[in-house]
Amino acid sequence: MTSDRDENGDAGGAGPEGLRKGLTSYGDTGFSIFLRKAFIKGAGYTDDALARPVIGIVNTGSAYNPCHGNADQLIDAVKRGAMLAGGLPMEFPTVSIHESFAHPTSMYLRNLMSIDTEEMIRAQPMDAVVLIGGCDKTVPAQLMGAASAGIPAIQLVSGSMLTGSHRSERVGACTDCRRFWGKYRAEEIDAEEISRVNDQLVASVGTCSVMGTASTMACVAEALGIMLPGGASAPAVTADRIRVAEQTGATAVQMIRQGLTPDKVLTGKAFENALRVLLAIGGSTNGVIHLTAIAGRLGIEIDLDRLDTMGRETPVLVDLKPSGRFYMEDFHNAGGLPTLLRELKALLHLDALTVTGRTLGEEIERAGEGFKQDAIRPLRDPIYPQGGIAVLRGNLAPRGAIIKQSAADARLMEHEGRAVVFENVADMARRIDDDALDVTPDDVLVLKNIGPTGAPGMPEAGYLPIPKKLARAGVKDIVRVSDGRMSGTAAGTIVLHVTPEAAIGGPLAYVRNGDRIRLSVSGRELAVLVPAEELAARAKSQRIEPPQAKRGYHKLFLERVTQADQGVDFDFLRAAEFTEKVPRPR
Repeated sequence: MTSDRDENGDAGGAGPEGLRKGLTSYGDTGFSIFLRKAFIKGAGYTDDALARPVIGIVNTGSAYNPCHGNADQLIDAVKRGAMLAGGLPMEFPTVSIHESFAHPTSMYLRNLMSIDTEEMIRAQPMDAVVLIGGCDKTVPAQLMGAASAGIPAIQLVSGSMLTGSHRSERVGACTDCRRFWGKYRAEEIDAEEISRVNDQLVASVGTCSVMGTASTMACVAEALGIMLPGGASAPAVTADRIRVAEQTGATAVQMIRQGLTPDKVLTGKAFENALRVLLAIGGSTNGVIHLTAIAGRLGIEIDLDRLDTMGRETPVLVDLKPSGRFYMEDFHNAGGLPTLLRELKALLHLDALTVTGRTLGEEIERAGEGFKQDAIRPLRDPIYPQGGIAVLRGNLAPRGAIIKQSAADARLMEHEGRAVVFENVADMARRIDDDALDVTPDDVLVLKNIGPTGAPGMPEAGYLPIPKKLARAGVKDIVRVSDGRMSGTAAGTIVLHVTPEAAIGGPLAYVRNGDRIRLSVSGRELAVLVPAEELAARAKSQRIEPPQAKRGYHKLFLERVTQADQGVDFDFLRAAEFTEKVPRPR
């Protein structure tokens, strides 16, 4: 059998489409498509179906991932929308990551999932792809992979869980998980009560019901324009979420016709809009790392100092836990992200393109007028006067560190205290609850070696627990510093992402018990009050050997992962050339 098409099924002019994309190499193009069609027809497809544009649907459903527990319903709705618009939907599985079920940490597997997503998009014939994610690291992994793969892509999130009730108190994961666990550690509640509240914290499938990392990335994806307007906030078990899924399938078909590839949507202006929203929602500090990684795939650099400048002029307007009072259900009922975008309109790039083919400004106008609600404040009446995240520098963090100032204790944001040092997570676990631990509420807890390579995978252990003897005495917050991350659901005066990390010889490695540490959020400073000569002498005498692994993904991760300021991506997956730096000076 012969054909005038090349090995990729291209007859000249426009590239190959549908089942002719990315043909398996047999040395005979005609035979390649003949064999492919023969096998797919074994599943009952007709020639008419196989002639249509193919919409790939990433299925991240897993018994280990209750955040994606509605995946089957979403896939059915996406298929319906794609078929109504004239496409052929084809679902396929990829890695699925859940924050609570990933060892040693979900962040360790994010880059693996991004590779899986990218390579499956490349390997299988599809003209566009719908990315179904939700739990913390899945959305950034999918956007990283899709940005690199380059075909039209649209994000669909699983949606947030419903809230529960404990003794008439509304509760939801996972800010309330930490709050009640803190009470249990402080012996304010007993084992029976903590067991009862455990039944109520996650009232349905879906992602965390507060402005944690999952909700943050949903909002950020919508702000980027890579998700349908209004698609971030609908709870997982609602009809609204299913309707969004159907519309997503239909939009994917339209994107093929319009040639809307990720590079046309995920522009520098789009990332500036997303960073602005990240600050205004009091979003997770993880959002900085993930946006940096996604942008890095497209040759766009996130400048931390410029981000901090943007933060000084962008107030927090969303009144959700952990920075505020409400939950994602309330955010959705308040109109979702379009309500926030309407308030931020003067600060946004309204000409940024979205997956609908319309601009962000056009979509804001289409969303209609606002209405009275409590979850999203007007610009003139913020819940916090600056953006939720501040960038710190100093001799302890030459390449930067992050603090979620909107969720910190105002009394501790200008603080100097004695360092109480833990060398790693095991050291902390062994000593943190020992009544013999020499610690006071005025000290600064320092945890080393939980950065990208040190842990590995930069776990969320940066949310160091309050030492039990202090918790029993009623202490609710204490300054904490680490080279790791914390959950977006957490609150406290916690400095994170200290870069470079201790495991590769960053200054944090040389901090000792009793050193004085100064935190000045107003001055954007994080410093250890030790002379430079002394720090240099410590570095000379204390040789740091970066961790190593013998084989597999662990070896790849340790050898090629970048630091927090570069998104903790693999160096070989980032763009070969960076052409733009954002945010741009106003």
